[in-house]
Amino acid sequence: MISNQILQDTIDGIKAISRVDLCVMDMEGKPLASTMLEVSEYDKVVLAFVDSPAESQVLQGCQFFKVYDDNQLEYVILAKGENDDVYMIGKLATFQIQNLLVAYKERFDKDNFIKNLLLDNLLLVDIYNRAKKLHIDTDVRRVVYIIETKAEKDNNVLETVRSLFSSKTKDFITAVDEKNIILVKEVKQTETYEDMEKTAKVIVDMLNSEAMTQVRVAYGTIVNEIKEVSRSYKEAKMALDVGKIFYEDRNIIAHGNLGIGRLIYQLPIPLCKMFIKEIFDSRTPDEFDEETLTTINKFFENSLNVSETSRQLYIHRNTLVYRLDKLQKTTNLDLRVFEDAITFKIALMVVKYMKYMKSLEY
Repeated sequence: MISNQILQDTIDGIKAISRVDLCVMDMEGKPLASTMLEVSEYDKVVLAFVDSPAESQVLQGCQFFKVYDDNQLEYVILAKGENDDVYMIGKLATFQIQNLLVAYKERFDKDNFIKNLLLDNLLLVDIYNRAKKLHIDTDVRRVVYIIETKAEKDNNVLETVRSLFSSKTKDFITAVDEKNIILVKEVKQTETYEDMEKTAKVIVDMLNSEAMTQVRVAYGTIVNEIKEVSRSYKEAKMALDVGKIFYEDRNIIAHGNLGIGRLIYQLPIPLCKMFIKEIFDSRTPDEFDEETLTTINKFFENSLNVSETSRQLYIHRNTLVYRLDKLQKTTNLDLRVFEDAITFKIALMVVKYMKYMKSLEY
């Protein structure tokens, strides 16, 4: 359905050119858009016109026209005046709104198709048949971006993304849930993943400056056929989750750059619990006090360098060594030894993953 604002903009434009007042009404005589000051006097006339077999009619100083959508009456248009010029303007307005109905219906059909494509709700034969009917290319390179907003139903973000890519008619913007906006972007043969990263940065910067919204953007791998678009979407979705668990400081996450987080994300929870129990027995890393956790994280940030870590923590080197010795007694892991440090780092990530999966249960 065309929004009332679009209808109003359309007849405002026609009036600005023709100087003929117009009004668009529904079948119950309710005005949806109008350039006239008073239209309530025509409501009963509209009801009579709707029931009549006539396609156009002159009543009470106005010319009335019917607009159909698939042979079903959708709107009634009033053009103020009775001469031939007004009749012509009324017919032009009818033609314009009729075309808008077709365009918006096609846009709705495309949006519906893309949603079902992303969610794997279509058979292979249906994908190609519907793509052909909707004039969507099936054998071009595409990549899927997921733009996650903090607020649900953030229309500002959706409109900003649409304005950014609206001129590119082969790109599709849709939403499959309340918080995520999906961009299915066509990729030129010369474009690489560096270009995909640049596009993601443009989206983040644009939304930060224009929509005043902090977002997280994830994207999948480039696919070559329309049937593979759902795979790129699943990859982007996985990247978004992995980023939220392990890389909280990043606002752009690529499926091709997930590191060890990719492996941990695919581990079954029972195996994770077994691993944590094996390493820490009855304790878990998140039970350590804030001072110990800060020391551990800073030690990892500085690539196990004792001198640099103690300098950044503003403590004496011996104090840091004492803390590491204390941790070793508790866990039997010496973070100064590379193998133990790797084990501890993975354990921290596994605990983060387990917490995230538990939060999804509530």
